[in-house]
Amino acid sequence: MPESKRRKKKSAGPSETVAVSARHQTGNPAWFVPVVLGLMIVGLAWVVVFYLTSGKSDLPIPPIGRWNLAIGFGLMIAGFGMLTRWK
Repeated sequence: MPESKRRKKKSAGPSETVAVSARHQTGNPAWFVPVVLGLMIVGLAWVVVFYLTSGKSDLPIPPIGRWNLAIGFGLMIAGFGMLTRWK
């Protein structure tokens, strides 16, 4: 029965340094986490402020009324949408 050829070991040359630098580049940029947290916290604060003041002064933006909820939830959804790109 014939013997199979043995695999040659690759030399520890520049291929390892390329793999290490590529690994560092695949992570998230430094601004990613603060923006995600900021969007979710601002959205939550927007909705909470609207509910707490809905009977009195309709803050944060009085003329748009219930659309304040859409803005708050939109900000939170944008934050969660960014989390799907987490690496």
